[in-house]
This record gives sequence, structure tokens and C-alpha cells, in this order.
Amino acid sequence: MQTARSLEEQVYSGEQSLEKETTELKRSLKSRHLTMISLGGTIGTGLFLASGGAIHSAGPGGAILSYLIIGVMVYFLMQSLAEMGAYMPVAGSFSTYATKFVDPALGFALGWNYWYNWAITIAAELAAVTMIMKFWFPNTPSLIWSSLFLVMMFLLNYLSVKGFGEAEYWFSLIKVVTVIIFIITGTLMIFGIMGDHAVGFKNFTIGDAPFHGGFMAMLGIFMAAGFSFQGTELLGVAAGETEDPGKAIPLAVKTVFWRILLFYVLAILVIGLLIPFTNGNLANGDVSVSPFTLVFQKAGIAFAASVMNAVILTAVLSAGNSGMYASTRMLWDLARQGKAPKFLGKLNKKGVPVNALIATTLVGTLAFLASFFGDGTVYVWLLNASGMSGFIAWLGIAICHYRFRRAFVAQGLDMNLLPFKSKFFPFGPIFAFLVCGFVVLGQNYSAFMGDKIDWNGVLVSYIGLPLFLILWLGYKFTKKTKLIPLKKCDLTN
Repeated sequence: MQTARSLEEQVYSGEQSLEKETTELKRSLKSRHLTMISLGGTIGTGLFLASGGAIHSAGPGGAILSYLIIGVMVYFLMQSLAEMGAYMPVAGSFSTYATKFVDPALGFALGWNYWYNWAITIAAELAAVTMIMKFWFPNTPSLIWSSLFLVMMFLLNYLSVKGFGEAEYWFSLIKVVTVIIFIITGTLMIFGIMGDHAVGFKNFTIGDAPFHGGFMAMLGIFMAAGFSFQGTELLGVAAGETEDPGKAIPLAVKTVFWRILLFYVLAILVIGLLIPFTNGNLANGDVSVSPFTLVFQKAGIAFAASVMNAVILTAVLSAGNSGMYASTRMLWDLARQGKAPKFLGKLNKKGVPVNALIATTLVGTLAFLASFFGDGTVYVWLLNASGMSGFIAWLGIAICHYRFRRAFVAQGLDMNLLPFKSKFFPFGPIFAFLVCGFVVLGQNYSAFMGDKIDWNGVLVSYIGLPLFLILWLGYKFTKKTKLIPLKKCDLTN
């Protein structure tokens, strides 16, 4: 066991380090910003558009159960991230944690993997913006809208972290209010208080519902649900610029997760009760037949498609804005650790990593431009590689937390030093690791099911894994890094 003096020295060292961090990044994000960033990060096209396809594929019961299982996994991951983030709030988040608690090579790979994930997501959101705007302005060139929104996202991130936080707060609030209105309206329609007649629960058991297509259909929804919940880990990245992270992060975890789960589960339940899962429109990704639009139209709300189009535009802007923020901070932190070019680690007077922001914006723009060439083949490959990246980041969080807590015990530290303690250790990170690993391996199980393996399908779906392994093993062999013994893990802030 360590002496009281050594504990005091370690805490003092952590405070010094935290003070240094504060002079670099401006801690301008308030608790309300962090809560809305976490909440809004997961409410987007996954709920407004993809939920319909999930119900169509697996039935309302299958969709709800799939989202619940993935939701529980994400809850454990948020608990893990909150414990580490409240104790050690850094912009590098799980990339820094992997470097300190596991292996610098894993930290390198997780950091570049996460940066790439969000940089390509920016390109995806720019592509989505052009389709959304053509709903109102069908004859305008795509580049006008993508350029306009790219500049908007860049400026929101360039001005200050407070500007980003405020923009994200209001973007998220619009989405949250929309979901609440949708759930209330749908509930009134189910019981006949609104609309022509009470719909009741008949659609929930129509045909072979509530569970359609068996376990394999649900496995497919696990993927969709996982993509929908991605963004919750922004909590850890934003910790480095949050006022009083020891209080703000646990509060965000406690309040946000259950709201997210309730929003998803209740929204899917409302859609499943009001629209039969056999309705082909549910499988259509077009905003004009979004499940939200269909329900609002049933309620007799005029201009439902235009209203939902505006909300989905807000969701896309929010995702792009958050993506630019997360990838910029991760790239800045990699540069600060010597794992990216040094010039990317510079900050301006407002504490914004401008060089990393410009580099990220350029990569996102190049990826978007790739969608105009070769029938978008390059772009599709980039998106598929990006899709795997979010799950890899989650696996990294589970591993980091398991090692962090074991190192904490091995070094004889007092658990009371933790501002927030995960209630489910070690079950939480182990469960999250197993479920997430299962989802990663099952990305495209159908490619292995035929008489012959669909190698093209395998390559397209799993390309993110070899890219990650190249980063990890390449750095490991080049730098000759090793697994850090528990007693030597760096637990200072």
C-alpha cells in the first residue's frame, strides 16, 4: 500500500497537470452543454430514418429488443468512460487512456482510428445535406449546399469552444423537442384522443409480429442500433474542455443515458403501433417517407415532410459539427503526444487547435469530393471503413477501463480518489467488450452464408479491421512498445 504522503504527492501532481491542461484548452463547456452534446450526439438520422428500416426488418418487438440490448451495452461504456473522464479529463480521451493504461501502440491506433471515423463522417454529412436541401431546391448544384454547410461547421468550431457548445446545445434541443412532441402525438393517436379512431395495439401483433425474421434479423438490427448510438463517447472528448468535469461528467451520464434509451424505445414503440411493420415505406430512407413524417401526416399535421426535413437537416448539421469537434481534438492530442505532426498541436489565443481543424476539414472535403468520381466507389469504401471505426473505439473504451481499475487497485490507491465510480465493474466493461466484439464480427455474416463466400462483401464490410491492425501493429513493431505492467500504469492526471 502507498503511504499517505505518496498519495498526496500523486494527487498534487495530478492537480498540477490539470492546471497545465486548463491553460492549453479553455474549459468553457458548461454542464448543460455537456448534457446536450451527449444527448444530441445519438439522436439523429439513426432515429429519424433508420428506425423505420429496423422495424420493417425485425418487427416492432425485434427492433425494440435490439435497441435495448445495444443500449445497455452503451450504458456500461458510458459508466466506464465517466469514471476515467471524471478522474482524468483530457481531450485525447480513450486514446490517451490506452497509452497510459494498456500500450502506447493501442493509444496511437485508437486515436488515428477515431480521427478517421469522424473526418469521414463529416464527408457523409455533407453528402446528406445536399440530398436534404434538394427536397426544397431540386435544381440547385450540390456543391453550393455542401460548401455552405462546410463553412458553417468550420466557423462554429473556429470561433471558440463555447461557440461550438452553444450551437450544439440548440441543435440538440430542437431534436429533443421534436422527439418529445412525436411521442406525445403518437400516444394520443394510439388511444384515439387524436385522429379519427383509436389505433390500439393491433399493429404490434400483425402477421408474425412482434418478432419478425428471427435472430438473424435481430443481428442485422444490432448493427443499425450500434451506429445510431455512436456519438455517446463524445462525452469523453469534451471532458478536456468542461468546467468542473468531476461533477459535470457523472451528471451527464446519470441524466442522459436513460433519456436516450427512453426516446429510442418509446419512439420505436409508437411507430410500431401506428404503422404496420409490413408497410414498405418504413424501409425507404427518403425523408419524405420517414416514419416520423408518416406518423405526423396521420395526425393531420400540415407540411409534416417539410417540418421533418428541417429537423433532419438540424440533426445532420449537429452530427457534422460534433464530428469536426471530436476529430480536431483527437488530432491535436495525438500531435501533443508526438503521434502526429507537431504543427497540428498548436492552439490559437482562444484555445482552438486551428491547424488540426483545417487539416480535418480538408480531409473531410476530399472524401466528400470522392463521391463525385467513379460512381462514388471510393466514397463507399471510405464510409464502410469508417463504420467499423466506432465499434473499435468502443472496444478500446472497455479495455481501457478494465485496465484502469485494475491498475488503480494494484498501485494501492484509495477508491475515494475517484470522483465517479462505475457501479458495474468488472461486469460492465466485460459485457460491453463481448457484445461489441460480437457485433463487429457479425458485421456482414450473410457474406459467409452462401455456397461461396462473398469476398467482395467481406472486404467492403471488414476493411476497417485490417486498417486498424496495420496502425496498431505497425506502431508496435516500429517503436517496440509493450503491454504496460499494472503497477507502472500512469495514473496521474
